[in-house]
Amino acid sequence: MTSRDPAQPQRRVDRAGIVIAALLAGLAAVLVWDARGLQSTSMYGMGPEAMPVVVATGLALLAIGNFIDALRGNLPARESADPLPVLLILIGLALLIAIIGFGGGFILATAALFVTTSAAFGRRAIVVDSIIALVMSSLIYLAFDRLLTLSLPAGPLERLL
Repeated sequence: MTSRDPAQPQRRVDRAGIVIAALLAGLAAVLVWDARGLQSTSMYGMGPEAMPVVVATGLALLAIGNFIDALRGNLPARESADPLPVLLILIGLALLIAIIGFGGGFILATAALFVTTSAAFGRRAIVVDSIIALVMSSLIYLAFDRLLTLSLPAGPLERLL
């Protein structure tokens, strides 16, 4: 019979860690299932379905490791979360989708995401961030459009370039 050190707190199963492990495993399963539906046009043995399977394998390994640590109670204690930054980033993503969906274009959509994300990280210089975002988004758009000849969603600003 082993004696337990009374100074050591008893570790408990981390239920949130088990949920996270299950979500990671579920995401891995969805990736593998979805990759099976891709048409392989490669003649060299490896087609577009290879990379999702590699990512799914990594997710599955993370799920297993997380599950084991959750059962052992080895996961670090979580800090309390402030919901405002998460909400700001979700608003930025919703703006990105809405602006592109309604024809606003890549530059405005990416600028909106940049400004809301910088606000989520605590920056409150919205005018300066808007200028930085518009300049950076324009440069990225020009790099993709002119240098790489890849098309990004066009809106009124993109038509001026």
